[in-house]
Amino acid sequence: MSNLPNDLDASIQAACRTFQTLADLAQPVSQAADAMVKCLCSGRKLLVCGNGGSAADGADFSAEFGCRFITDRRPYPALNLAQGGSLMSAIGNDYGFDEVFARQVAGLAQEGDVLVAITTSGNSKNILRALEEGKARGLTTVALLGRDGGSAKGLAQIELLVRSDTTARVQEAHKFLLHVICGMVDAQLPKA
Repeated sequence: MSNLPNDLDASIQAACRTFQTLADLAQPVSQAADAMVKCLCSGRKLLVCGNGGSAADGADFSAEFGCRFITDRRPYPALNLAQGGSLMSAIGNDYGFDEVFARQVAGLAQEGDVLVAITTSGNSKNILRALEEGKARGLTTVALLGRDGGSAKGLAQIELLVRSDTTARVQEAHKFLLHVICGMVDAQLPKA
């Protein structure tokens, strides 16, 4: 039987240690929010990608723009590139899994869009390819990374690096940062 009070306390302490480091990300968080406001107010869109839990975080993040975050406002375009199962499987089958996001960026992106790439390891080849494609197409690229940033470190214009080696702590911090960004962007978007 597990020792729930001690396990819970240890997890809370680990999460607190991770979250205390997030204050160091104030500048890139602000840069990401400003880039998204500029993008959306210019009639452009957000493209979001991630794998597994990061895909789920991307789905929530994009939904906050298509619906609302806290206050009522008009919807804004934000597409989660991990949601199209048939498209992803077609690209994966024909071009390989490394291309599932890059091909979508190539087909959907317009200059002025923002690409948000979420990866706990920084080593997912499909995320690396998406960032490369986004850069080639003139997008502002934002990467939420974990651990030491992995191979993705240095590929995005704006990086939010959560320095933890525990995937769960990185995902929790990414979710928090995405919600902070939603709030910052929401506060600046026209309501009507």
